[in-house]
Amino acid sequence: MKESSGYKEYLAGLAAGVSTVLIGHPFDTVKVKLQKHNTEAHGVKYRNGLHCTSRILQMEGVKGLYRGATPSFVGMAFESSLLFGIYSQTKQLLQGGVQSSGPQPNIIIPSAAFSGSIISFVLCPSELVKCRMQVQGTDSMIPKSARYTSPLDCALTTVKAEGVTAIFRGGSTTFLRESLGNAVFFSVYEYVRYYMHLKLKDASSDHSNLIDMGIGIVTGGLAGVAFWSAVLPFDVAKTIIQTDRDKSSCRNPFRILNSIYRRAGLKGCYAGLGPTIVRAFPANASAIVTWELAGKLLGIKHD
Repeated sequence: MKESSGYKEYLAGLAAGVSTVLIGHPFDTVKVKLQKHNTEAHGVKYRNGLHCTSRILQMEGVKGLYRGATPSFVGMAFESSLLFGIYSQTKQLLQGGVQSSGPQPNIIIPSAAFSGSIISFVLCPSELVKCRMQVQGTDSMIPKSARYTSPLDCALTTVKAEGVTAIFRGGSTTFLRESLGNAVFFSVYEYVRYYMHLKLKDASSDHSNLIDMGIGIVTGGLAGVAFWSAVLPFDVAKTIIQTDRDKSSCRNPFRILNSIYRRAGLKGCYAGLGPTIVRAFPANASAIVTWELAGKLLGIKHD
């Protein structure tokens, strides 16, 4: 896929992560609130993503949509850097320096699953803090005295009250989501990218940059939608596991999803689907375009 990579792939991935948070965090806040509150037996209920968004804006203002963004920027930048860097280098290693004539699932899938599994260890603590900050908005049932004042306060309070291991609560579920999800993400990205370039290979070189950007938008957007369509139930379970302050609560994602299914059906297992899909296309399109553009600027050569 590339003639050179090294640290440059990690820098390009970092840029992609920052871009993803800027575009996608408000949608993520809505998704988390829907997953937390609409799956509970009692408490706040939102009719849909628009109703949830309007409530956030009414009660908290625009800053409410970016609640928990600080750990997201740190976590997503680091996670994205590792994801794209490890994926690219693992793919190179498995290819053994041999150029392929097209996408190879026996290389793409293990490379993507491996990189996804690695980043889950980074993503889990940052997402736990992010989710707890998002859920505690001014319309939540949490009393003011028990609210976190900052992401750092959230992390320290969680460790103090629930133990050091609590910061990694939901780790196995994050592992499943990221390894399976990224196998889907990069498979869709690589195949769609390959066939779009094949169809547009005769396009005028005068518009090559615009064509590359267009392909990046389509491939990134579709890959993001495919990712979340495949693993959203795991994300629902993860949100419930991470936002529950009861140390004795269930942490088995399959048992939690079974409970949700019995109470709310398949719709409950896909809580937050609307804002997630709406977010997935622009956020991942932005990530891929930024990754590919940063790669070009850094001199990373693609097929």
